[in-house]
Amino acid sequence: MNFGFQKIKKAISSKQSTIKGAAIRLVVTVFLSRILGLVRDRLLAGSFGAGTDLDIYFAAFRIPDLVFNILFAGGVVVSLLPIFAEYQQKNKKESWKIINIMINFFLISFVVFFIIFFAFTPQIISSTISEFSPSAKDATVALSRMLFISVLFFGISSILSTVLNYFNRFVAYSLAPIFYNLGIIFGIVFFVPYFGIYGAGIGVVIGSLAHLLIQLPVAIKCGFKYVPILDFKHPAIKNLFTLMLPRAIAASASQINFIIATAIAAGVGTGAISVFYLSNNLRYVPIGIVGISFATAAFPVLSKFWAEGNKSGFYKSFNSVFVQTLYIALPIGFLIFVLRESIVETILRSGQFGSASIEITAACLGMYFISTFAQCLVPLILRGFFSLKDTITPTIIALVFVIISYILSNVFVFVFQGSNMLVDSVRFIFQIDGAVNLKVLGLAFGFNLALLLEFLLLIYFFYRKVGDFGIKGVFISFIKMFVAGIIMAIGSSFTLYFLSNYFNPIIKKAVYLPDIFYSFSNLCLTSIVAVLIYLLFTVIFHCKEVDFYKDYVLRKLKIRKNEN
Repeated sequence: MNFGFQKIKKAISSKQSTIKGAAIRLVVTVFLSRILGLVRDRLLAGSFGAGTDLDIYFAAFRIPDLVFNILFAGGVVVSLLPIFAEYQQKNKKESWKIINIMINFFLISFVVFFIIFFAFTPQIISSTISEFSPSAKDATVALSRMLFISVLFFGISSILSTVLNYFNRFVAYSLAPIFYNLGIIFGIVFFVPYFGIYGAGIGVVIGSLAHLLIQLPVAIKCGFKYVPILDFKHPAIKNLFTLMLPRAIAASASQINFIIATAIAAGVGTGAISVFYLSNNLRYVPIGIVGISFATAAFPVLSKFWAEGNKSGFYKSFNSVFVQTLYIALPIGFLIFVLRESIVETILRSGQFGSASIEITAACLGMYFISTFAQCLVPLILRGFFSLKDTITPTIIALVFVIISYILSNVFVFVFQGSNMLVDSVRFIFQIDGAVNLKVLGLAFGFNLALLLEFLLLIYFFYRKVGDFGIKGVFISFIKMFVAGIIMAIGSSFTLYFLSNYFNPIIKKAVYLPDIFYSFSNLCLTSIVAVLIYLLFTVIFHCKEVDFYKDYVLRKLKIRKNEN
């Protein structure tokens, strides 16, 4: 038993030596985290449905998330990592001093924000979700105050993530979200029956503590030791704050955008907030698994190449990770559209989450095929900027994104409240027959267009900043993948149609099975066919990205064979 524990401990603190290996490991652990996130959302949807309680839960996150992003979430890892890396090379003692100064600064800042937030929560909530009833506002205030405790644990954990990123300890880093989701699931299962929606809030606090504790031992093993020290005159700290301020503004802009979306959804009607965030959580699964994993693994290498003045290495690494991410992300966007209803039925259909909620949530999810591939690439582009120590450009784009998103969301909420050619086309494309609230679909449509425009602005200004990183080759690869993705979407649509209208009825006549079996089997079988079609045509089109994944799998199989 002790031997097993030691093996687990060794695996958690293990070091990854290459971008590809680190990215694949991150993909696996992030995949597990996202699966648990889906389990979490299924339990929430089943327990509360797309109604007032779940609206309260999602609305309560907005202000704590904003404060967290103001303090650290948006800037600490990407801004602190290059500075920590620089000092590790020339003065290790000073590098750890910088980490401790940041932790102590955060603790002081948290106390100040907590006092302010606790005192003014009612006014903040009332101003952002004015459409809520008085009782719903009171519940949101109470839950927001509870969730604010999680900011403390996440803040310290984010700083320690810098240490783990530098030393390539990606296993512990990527396990943290798994423990976070396990904490929320624990709260839903054991506390919700007694405390209602507050039970889920307790789970969030437990999960955030677990997020910190899984990383702390590995950080200590890397050399971290807590020291109560403050030194704002330290040159590295001044440099760090200069880098962090723009990024904190950018991250805050993202949260402000979600606050605006929450306010708009609250005006759309009861359950609109739940539908918007449940569909947004579903679309974020591939972004977390693919986009963030590859970007996180690439960031330390990109930073080192640029710091060393090795532009050739920087261009090659960025180009390689960009097309590898695109190769996976592009077909996922098409599959989200084709399998939207099967995805929502499989993951969210339970308890209080009924057919009307499934229909509108599936339509909102389908909208995200517009921006999924782009948003999977955004984390890499952002880290490309941060490798250059440029946080100003992404910040300006983030602020522009908030304005664009606000305008487009309001415009399309207005457009979708009536009957017109666009609305009728959307009804036809997404096969919406029921009397559902289409205004929330207008919100999702406007939000998606804004996400796509954000990507285009980022890639344009990044190209202008660093020069040609092989954009012509990227564009050629994109065209090949896009055509293969279109063919895949057509083939998978016919597969889904066959399963739903011919295969499933035969099974239903032969044996009784719950509805989730059919939605899940449709999802799995159609996905398998889609992957095979996409692989076939990307091979036919000579997409070089196929070779990377083929070589990686063969190499891993060879290693395992040699070990045996």
